[in-house]
Amino acid sequence: MSTSSTSSNISRRTLLKTSAGAATLAAAGTLGAPLIAQERSLKIGSYGGYFENSLKEHVYPKFTEATGIAVESVTQPNSSDWLVTMQQAASAGNVPADLSLFARDTMIKASRVGDLLKPLDTKAIPNLKYLDDYYAFTDTSGTLGVGAMSWFSAMVINPDEVQTPTSWADFWDTETFESSLGISKLYNSHFMDIIAATFFDGAATFETKDGVEAIIAKAAELKPNVALWWSAESQMEQSMKNLDVVGGMYYLDVANLMAADGFPIKAVFPKEGNPQDYGSWCLSDLSEKTGEAAEFINFSCEPSTQKLMSLMIGTAPLVSQEAAGLTDEEFAAVSGSPVIRPAYSAYLDQETFLKESWDKMLAGA
Repeated sequence: MSTSSTSSNISRRTLLKTSAGAATLAAAGTLGAPLIAQERSLKIGSYGGYFENSLKEHVYPKFTEATGIAVESVTQPNSSDWLVTMQQAASAGNVPADLSLFARDTMIKASRVGDLLKPLDTKAIPNLKYLDDYYAFTDTSGTLGVGAMSWFSAMVINPDEVQTPTSWADFWDTETFESSLGISKLYNSHFMDIIAATFFDGAATFETKDGVEAIIAKAAELKPNVALWWSAESQMEQSMKNLDVVGGMYYLDVANLMAADGFPIKAVFPKEGNPQDYGSWCLSDLSEKTGEAAEFINFSCEPSTQKLMSLMIGTAPLVSQEAAGLTDEEFAAVSGSPVIRPAYSAYLDQETFLKESWDKMLAGA
């Protein structure tokens, strides 16, 4: 679990998404000095800042100690921008990183483009057995990505002001929540997935135009109860602290850090669950480090490594609580159940329609 204070408006979530946004390929090549003395090595890309530093401090050394494989850490920006960098590098015959950390939607994009990711040798990853099949992303060419770690958005409330809801549907109760909720303004922040899971048929609802329009209409019904449509997590943090909002949607790890600092905020897993995002290790198609990559991914899948990342980075494990050996308190700080799995393909296939429909709903009276 991250030990950084939320009072500075810095969290693992912000660093995961934005801290490396300005990184360039040239800069990436200078961040980690290659350990030339090692006969075997691996260049691993990850989101920068606290997140990358934690991997370099807590994870990579243990992997090198266990295998003798040196790790050169490469700072990558968010998944989509890094995919463009990888495409450009591939055209020039370069490999900026052997392994990269991609979100599921980015893997889908890469799969559709083709010839960017090399299928992984899953026979050399026996610890994959600890992960749900969902975290092994496969297309017709083979397995292109294996889950690394995950994180949650969650229902949050001020427990001093309102009773704990049992369902996301409770937020539509105007008598309790009129002008008092904070909801993410971004169309792809997975609030639509929450609505689909709560009132409709989950991800399948996104498969038709009528389904999407029904989700948007349900979101419009919530508008009288929303005091803040936030686009930066610091906005929601400050609004919760100021009592401008008493509930809403926020990041699980940040909410738990705020609670640990004494602020009146409680993260809740209602009966429908909370949305879960995750990152995966993916191998560059031009990489010659297939064996080393498989060894690292196998190491990453070990329950002890998943536990280490949960405690030291604040990510949710992709193995069970029991397998990871996390206490109830440690597990609740970063994870929970049930889980809402976002409709990733729909967000790619219907990106323009979803965004325009969502923005129109926000702009309407």
